[in-house]
Amino acid sequence: MKNLRALHDRVIVKRVAEKTKTASGIVIPESAAEKTDEGEVVGVGPGKLDDKGQRVPLEVKVGNHVLFGKYAGQAHKIDNEEVLFMREEDILAVVIQ
Repeated sequence: MKNLRALHDRVIVKRVAEKTKTASGIVIPESAAEKTDEGEVVGVGPGKLDDKGQRVPLEVKVGNHVLFGKYAGQAHKIDNEEVLFMREEDILAVVIQ
């Protein structure tokens, strides 16, 4: 993937692979599979400036596994890989492993 640097409070997220089987072992065809609402953070911006001009750093870090809303972010294809650009506020939770 190209070297990307997110700006301000933006985060770059790569979706985790869609599930191809249900818990009971039923295979889900590609046409019926929904996009997952979880992914891995691959880039973060330096943070947003507050009213006093101080930079507020982001809480998420590169490598965090995160959950986000179904329609969060803007999808872009970079080097034949889809990534999402979203604001940190669109991230619902960080998965603790």
